[in-house]
Amino acid sequence: MHLNTHVHFPNHVFQNGSHPAHHTNPASIPSSKTTTGTFQYIVTDPSSRATVTIDPVLDFDPSTTTISTTSANALLALVAEKSYDAEYVLETHVHADHLSAASYLQAQPRQTQDQAPQIEIGKRTGQDQELFSKRYGVPTHEHSIAFNKLFDDDDDDDEKFRVGGLQSQAIHRPGHTPDHTRYKMGSHVFGGDSLFHADVGTARTDFPGGSAQQLWLSGQKLLALPDETRIWTGHCYPPANRTTHKEVDEHLRGCVTEDGLVKAPRLLHQSLQINVRGRRLPVPDEDGQRTLRASLKLAGVGLL
Repeated sequence: MHLNTHVHFPNHVFQNGSHPAHHTNPASIPSSKTTTGTFQYIVTDPSSRATVTIDPVLDFDPSTTTISTTSANALLALVAEKSYDAEYVLETHVHADHLSAASYLQAQPRQTQDQAPQIEIGKRTGQDQELFSKRYGVPTHEHSIAFNKLFDDDDDDDEKFRVGGLQSQAIHRPGHTPDHTRYKMGSHVFGGDSLFHADVGTARTDFPGGSAQQLWLSGQKLLALPDETRIWTGHCYPPANRTTHKEVDEHLRGCVTEDGLVKAPRLLHQSLQINVRGRRLPVPDEDGQRTLRASLKLAGVGLL
């Protein structure tokens, strides 16, 4: 597969060839980059104006523990402006680096259309829910009915679905996480966190259930797609400038410790506790407060 890198983001980060889009492809794929370096997408069927949103983001300020909806509202504004019909909110996996706005987006269109969009994700999400619900004390009733649909995306029979008249497919491609799912719509593939711009490379595999071997296999299947395929990534963190590879490569710099190389995402604990709930906030406690847990690391035994 020949990969053409583009200077401007978030346009097609990777594109094979330069063939014109077939009429079965989405009409437009606007996207926006959030404060977490995450791309959120709107994909629309040209024949019906049926629309899906992929990996929407809630804004979170860890210094004030404030959740806001600026990024999500930008998606809603576009849907309203174009009179799109929001059918689905698709998640590629349980994110560990940002809070999902799926539940928020599901609630908003009820004021303007007959049915709320469904929140959909790969069926292996249950593995993440079971693991992280125990770790963070998330009650079973808050995650057991978290999603409207779990795609039965087995490797041998990836599940097909339609967005209006647009033939689409949920494709299980693990590695980054065990539940990771890509969505193919026409000749466009929304790859989530599997593959990034060349400056970033591939996703990390040190999360629970992650596998470098599975990520490699998933990558080979991605690169084997037809030449006209356009791949849209979930993140982009391009460098401000370029220097020698030895200076910028985290794996080669002698001053980097193991902890520094594999440090956790900034919003790890907040993201997982929201996202395993199907992107819903915790139920208020007796005092009306919504709270999240935070793990502590003790730097010295003298603290005990």
